[in-house]
Amino acid sequence: MGHLITVATCSLNQWALDFKGNVARILESIRVAKERGATLRIGPELEITGYGCADHFLEGDTYLHSWEALGQILSSKEAKEILLDIGMPVIHKNVKYNCRILIFNCKILLIRPKMFMANDGNYRELRWFTPWAKRHITEEHYLPRMIQKITGQVTVPMGDAVIATYDSCIGVEVCEEMFTPNSPHIGLSLDGVEIIINSSSSHHELRKLRRRIDLIREATLKCGGIYLYSNQRGCDGDRIYYDGCAMIIVNGEVVAQGTQFSIGDVEVVTATIDLEDVRTFRSSSSRGIQASTTPSFKRIGANMALSDGHLEGNPAIQPTTVKTIFYHTPEEEISLGPACWLWDYLRRSKASGFFLPLSGGIDSCATATIVASMCRLVVKSCAKGDQQTIADARQVTGESAEHGYIPKDPQEFASRIFHTCYMGTKNSSDETRKRAKQLAETIGSYHIDLNMDTVVTALQVLFTLVTGKTPAFRAHGGSNVENLALQNIQARIRMVLAYLLAQLLPWVRGRNGSLLVLGSANVDECLRGYFTKYDCSSADINPVGGIGKSDLRRFIAYAELAFEMPILADFLAATPTAELEPITETYAQEDEADMGMTYDELTEFGRLRKVDKCGPYSMFTKLVHLWNDKMEVAEVAAKVKRFFFYYSINRHKMTTLTPAYHAESYSPDDNRFDLRPFLYNTSWSWQFDTIDKTVRAFERENNLKK
Repeated sequence: MGHLITVATCSLNQWALDFKGNVARILESIRVAKERGATLRIGPELEITGYGCADHFLEGDTYLHSWEALGQILSSKEAKEILLDIGMPVIHKNVKYNCRILIFNCKILLIRPKMFMANDGNYRELRWFTPWAKRHITEEHYLPRMIQKITGQVTVPMGDAVIATYDSCIGVEVCEEMFTPNSPHIGLSLDGVEIIINSSSSHHELRKLRRRIDLIREATLKCGGIYLYSNQRGCDGDRIYYDGCAMIIVNGEVVAQGTQFSIGDVEVVTATIDLEDVRTFRSSSSRGIQASTTPSFKRIGANMALSDGHLEGNPAIQPTTVKTIFYHTPEEEISLGPACWLWDYLRRSKASGFFLPLSGGIDSCATATIVASMCRLVVKSCAKGDQQTIADARQVTGESAEHGYIPKDPQEFASRIFHTCYMGTKNSSDETRKRAKQLAETIGSYHIDLNMDTVVTALQVLFTLVTGKTPAFRAHGGSNVENLALQNIQARIRMVLAYLLAQLLPWVRGRNGSLLVLGSANVDECLRGYFTKYDCSSADINPVGGIGKSDLRRFIAYAELAFEMPILADFLAATPTAELEPITETYAQEDEADMGMTYDELTEFGRLRKVDKCGPYSMFTKLVHLWNDKMEVAEVAAKVKRFFFYYSINRHKMTTLTPAYHAESYSPDDNRFDLRPFLYNTSWSWQFDTIDKTVRAFERENNLKK
């Protein structure tokens, strides 16, 4: 007979500084865990404050309210008879730490600070916290008097230690620590720790989940043990979406996996596990030799047993079986992640819906389709009886609870909260206008079709009146400067109209509030700067701003079938065009021709620049080998130089970039992710000269071979 234990991990949709809501969700997760028989429950990183507090972690109020919130949890009936792992920031000796608080029966057993900080990409933890560098060392932490009154403790251990129950041992690993080469779980496992708990705030990126799961599986496949992984879920108040997927892994096998995308606020994942399976797995002699020389961790005693005698004596109770790991395709990720992010943003901003300039092109089409996916998720959640979703839907639509409104049809719900507008000019085609209208009808949005030529003409007349000059398009004999200025007039007017309509359309429809304006510039166009500053790409939020054109096209192809939207095939077949220049018999504006590079090439530039950290010369040398089967060395050099020229002259646009859902590792977002200058010497003279010398060397070598 083994030693069966039931453990729980969870994904919580916490919100920065929402202490009341955060505590309620924590208590609900504990209640559910106890209801399922769990004796150990862990939660996400910094779950009391929300992970995304950023510089609020520098404020004393944040720490005061964290202790107040923890006191409420310690005093609750939910916190009794279960071992809890709670995340919050703590100040110790005037130093700020990102901590886990382990408690049992109204007593704090251990405060375990995070030892390795996430400090790249979207993360700036070293700005707010100091890592705990004292391995295997604990100190006494003096508790606030409000907590002393609840627990009867004056000081508690703080540092690098483990929790020992009557029947097992528990160690902590926090988020980034798992991703480091010398992860804590190695030393913990060798010292006999059987359960590793990892509380995380890991954001969604396309295709990232597989790496995360591989790391967790590898941790226990080599070391043995039980690994509980908890993760934040939802929009915590910023550009990133935390994608949940809480997991329980035993000896390298997943026995429980939560959902990756959901608009629900609380998800608890539990499993029943036999501790003897861990002990058997660790029986090899080589592990024993290493374990015998491993430094020991201080063990903090918990007066409890994780195992339950009733479980062990009942032959009907079996350990949870191994599960097949579930992964979404990238197309499904695009349909779900940004949709959940949009719903969080909409309901928490207290706006009345969305407004989208619908151009008839694939980018705005993708944004609209993601809103349609959001509506489907809301209807599905309401059908399951999720009271929070029902309440949020009523708030957004302005329906009172007395009327009993519950969204039951995605198109009907979209007609209430989604507004679209085709803003055409004489340069627009009938095809794009028709596609926009049909897509709006398919989704169910409140749609407007307008021509804004009179507004454009009014501005041009005003300019002529002031300057005495009349600019002309290139097609009508104008210069490149005139041509670009006339295009930008149209684009910027669309932004002004978008905000006018977003503010007044609810009033027009006899409703309260205003709408959030959605942008639709993709990550590749942002990288190249191929958009007008302060045009309709300037919006409140952008669900596709971190997604490349190629991925968006694959998403639309997926949604055509998955969402039963045949109109999407027309968007896939259309050539990408801004439609800002006159269409003539010999010329029709095309995006890739305007940019001088394809969208696939832009994706390659973005990854090399950000992920591989390449400057102009190293990017050129890599692409010479990657593209040697499709273009000459001189052409590669020309494309690299063209990219860096336009990237640098347009870099200033990134300082005003619409906050976008972060979905890729090469986002050019200046505000959070891409910390580079926005004023460059655009000639890149030294770098480009080095490229040119290399090109000449290649050409000389090729001539000698001939």
